[in-house]
Amino acid sequence: MIEAFRIPGAGRLKQAKTARFSFDGQAYAGVEGDTLASALLANGVHLVGRSFKYHRPRGFLSAGAEEPNALVQIERDAARKTPNVRATVQELYDGLTAQSQNRWPSLSFDVGAVNDIASPLFSAGFYYKTFMWPKSAWKSLYEPKIRAAAGLGVAPDQPDPDHYSARFAHCDVLVLGGGAAGIAAALAAAETGVRVMLADEQADFGGSLRFESGARIEGQDGFAWAQAAVAKLRGMDNVRVLSRTTAFGYYAQNFVGLVERIGDHLQKPGRDLPRERLWQVRAKRVVLATGAIERHMVFADNDRPGVMLASAARTYLNHYGVAVGKNVGVYTANDSAYAAAIDLKKAGVNVAAIVDLRDNPTGPVINEARALGIEVNFGRAVIRAGGKLRVSSMTVQPKNGGGERTIPVDAILMSAGWTPSVHLFSQSRGKVAFNDETKRFVPGTYAQDCISVGACNGTDGLMATIDEAYAAGTKAAKDVGAKAAKSTKPKIDASESWSRGMLGAAPGAGPGTTVKAFVDFQNDVTAKDIRQAVHEGMHSIEHVKRFTTNGMATDQGKTSNMHGLAIAAETLGKPIPQVGLTTFRAPYTPVTFGSIVGHARGELFDPTRKTAIQPWAEAHGAVFEDVGQWKRAWYFPKPGEDMHAAVDRECVTVRTTAGLFDASTLGKIEVVGPDAAKFMELLYTNPWEKLEPGRCRYGIMLREDGFIYDDGVVGRLAPDRFHVTTTTGGAPRVMNHMEDYFQTEFPHLNVWLTSITEQWAVIAVQGPKSREIIAPLVEGIDMSDEALPHMSVREGKICGVPTRLFRMSFTGERGFEVNVPADYGQAVWEALWAEGQKHGAGAYGTEAMHVLRAEKGYIIVGQDTDGTVTPNDAGLDWAVGKKKADFVGIRGMARPDLVAKGRKQLVGLKTKDPKVVLEEGAQIVGDPKQAIPMKMIGHVTSSYWSQNCGRSIALALVAGGRDRMGETLYVPMPDKVIEVEVTGMVFFDEKGERLNG
Repeated sequence: MIEAFRIPGAGRLKQAKTARFSFDGQAYAGVEGDTLASALLANGVHLVGRSFKYHRPRGFLSAGAEEPNALVQIERDAARKTPNVRATVQELYDGLTAQSQNRWPSLSFDVGAVNDIASPLFSAGFYYKTFMWPKSAWKSLYEPKIRAAAGLGVAPDQPDPDHYSARFAHCDVLVLGGGAAGIAAALAAAETGVRVMLADEQADFGGSLRFESGARIEGQDGFAWAQAAVAKLRGMDNVRVLSRTTAFGYYAQNFVGLVERIGDHLQKPGRDLPRERLWQVRAKRVVLATGAIERHMVFADNDRPGVMLASAARTYLNHYGVAVGKNVGVYTANDSAYAAAIDLKKAGVNVAAIVDLRDNPTGPVINEARALGIEVNFGRAVIRAGGKLRVSSMTVQPKNGGGERTIPVDAILMSAGWTPSVHLFSQSRGKVAFNDETKRFVPGTYAQDCISVGACNGTDGLMATIDEAYAAGTKAAKDVGAKAAKSTKPKIDASESWSRGMLGAAPGAGPGTTVKAFVDFQNDVTAKDIRQAVHEGMHSIEHVKRFTTNGMATDQGKTSNMHGLAIAAETLGKPIPQVGLTTFRAPYTPVTFGSIVGHARGELFDPTRKTAIQPWAEAHGAVFEDVGQWKRAWYFPKPGEDMHAAVDRECVTVRTTAGLFDASTLGKIEVVGPDAAKFMELLYTNPWEKLEPGRCRYGIMLREDGFIYDDGVVGRLAPDRFHVTTTTGGAPRVMNHMEDYFQTEFPHLNVWLTSITEQWAVIAVQGPKSREIIAPLVEGIDMSDEALPHMSVREGKICGVPTRLFRMSFTGERGFEVNVPADYGQAVWEALWAEGQKHGAGAYGTEAMHVLRAEKGYIIVGQDTDGTVTPNDAGLDWAVGKKKADFVGIRGMARPDLVAKGRKQLVGLKTKDPKVVLEEGAQIVGDPKQAIPMKMIGHVTSSYWSQNCGRSIALALVAGGRDRMGETLYVPMPDKVIEVEVTGMVFFDEKGERLNG
């Protein structure tokens, strides 16, 4: 094994096994514990990619999740190809195969690099100003080429064979970030006995302790202390520790999304092992210990392979034992880069020079660097990096101008300071505040039960960080009810301290220059691009972001945002806080679709829901249709019958004797509590306070805008209990609607909402003989019309099991809906079926149900409404409480345009030829001879052949419909124009006499 840049005795991987891998077809060797980045660097490989726009050669900038350049494709087999994997995060395993991206034909010779030469044509915002002419070229030339060039990497073209899992978790204290601050906070909270979760994106906990050689805690090396502390936490029953786990999103009410990488670091993941696991965590308190991200220096050609962050070089050296070069230069504006130079020098790497932009800095690290014989240059700037496929020199000049000096180097380490990682804090809807003294945005106003500690809070120094984090962990535990526990705060024996740094472009890349000094590496955004955006009128930082695409790449500007903001502020002549800060959005780092989707793909993409009665329906030859996630019996054909014949027979049977219908899929919600009636008054248009227990009422639910949202029959079981039914497809949204208003608008009400759709099987028995079928099986309920009138509900037993028996009808016939526990659904159905056979009853499906309800003019929300229909439009004014002072939608209904004349209203239609059945969705016009495009005055919402009526029937939304009764309208179709007459909505039993048999 030849690893020219692996330093014997350095790092923490000394006893690791060899791991062989390939990159762009070239075989290499690393060691277990390496990342792909550290293994490539150990082999002297810096060139790993090409930039998106200019196709410039790119190397590693960082050693962590903030990496913008080193995006590669990892290939396990033909079906397992993952693009845009950060080489700095991808752990090495034996047999790993990686390919570089965004280049052709090869990485070292990329034809796309011609874009760099033609860069004046691709300046900031060029896509807003080009591709305008000739107009005909857009579809044939511009769009195909742009789409082909868009994106990084190649998307997989085969189904993903891996599987992904998901877990929900609750904890008292969730600590995000496994550095010194996170570990200290977790220890403090865990020792009180509360439930603690600790998550970190790295394979090893420790954060910056991975590279800080000057940190000592509890008498041992800082990283060793971190491992011992995490081992202690793993051994505690009340603690869950998650490594390789990224917190990607912080949502409302302390809900945090985590993705745990389980199989990506393994050579041969077990088939039973998920590739990733999605954790959805609800925490009472969240401690954010997300650290800080080092910024690069903005100078000409700062993107050459071999130019990287100083902390990255320290990580590769002190953790992986890899030197990033043999003759290294350092360019800095703060102290942390000195520590990198010192560590490299002590490891035997030559440090050509340290170039410090500051005039006369002082401190122990500066003294130590000089004592080691490192050349230190104050008040100077690196104005240019030399080289192409690898950096070869740095050109130095006094920052106020003067003679230039070129220093040969094979790597440049840079540090402009550290930016607190406030991404998750911002996602929590917290408001950041700008610290003018330190020139940093730090957490300001908190919106949720969380606290930021350590570097992400702008806290400098290891001792201050530990003190702050330990206190925060203790307080978080106390806030959730923990009692004080005896514990010992970790003792800091030695630490490192860093100064503040700079923001914006360095000398040599300032105003008036045209050099390529990169701010955002992944999207090829330079300092002059930011200035150009401002000069072209983009004065909002959000506009600058979109005009230049600064911070819009997959790294979300982790290293570039503050530089871009500072350059824009300088150009505008405004303080940074007045320019603002762009919005940090989830995910913090890219998340695979697999982890979000989990098991919901293939047959499990959309769960198939079946009622308890489905086996009986299958055995009796039912044909099923999909209604949302439910399988519902569509019709029950007998031998020789087609669908139309079966439906005609079912409709006639219901009206002459009786029919049984499986209505279990209807949404069912229990509203319970002392304020249940008050809650119902606010959520529905109808009055509920005076509805007596044992009675039912048809209810309409509106949105805030006054349009119909759902409907259903509601039964009052007791003064404090309502059984609410909803449409089949509307059940989830109605439950969400209720919960939303309960939690946000009416939290003062004492009420509980419970979805009971799955708990009750519902059997509708409809028709003149329905009572004779049910009565012999019912116990404890008087079935007479006087004791159980229409729109009543009683609780008792049927076939010996509990029932909620509703006297109601969706057919216009005497009808009942038998609710029984779902486990008994099929047994009760079979008993009712047996009774029904004595009277000539039959089973009917959803199609017959639709015809029967249309014959009576009963609407179906979502079919006869389209989201713009009010109760008045649907002819349901009678269902709106005239004396009610308030309910959801009451103000919306009063809007002028909702009460204006000429609105579309629901009416009936009869075709002049009774045998012609209209198509649902067909448009309606007043004059079929008018010029095209014709003025459409409505459309058909429901249309059927009615065997009971002996003709076709239809419902339609027609402008001014109720004023058009008897009027002839027209339905233009491709082959003919159909004449229709506007009628009332009831086509059968207009007086409603059949409700009582």
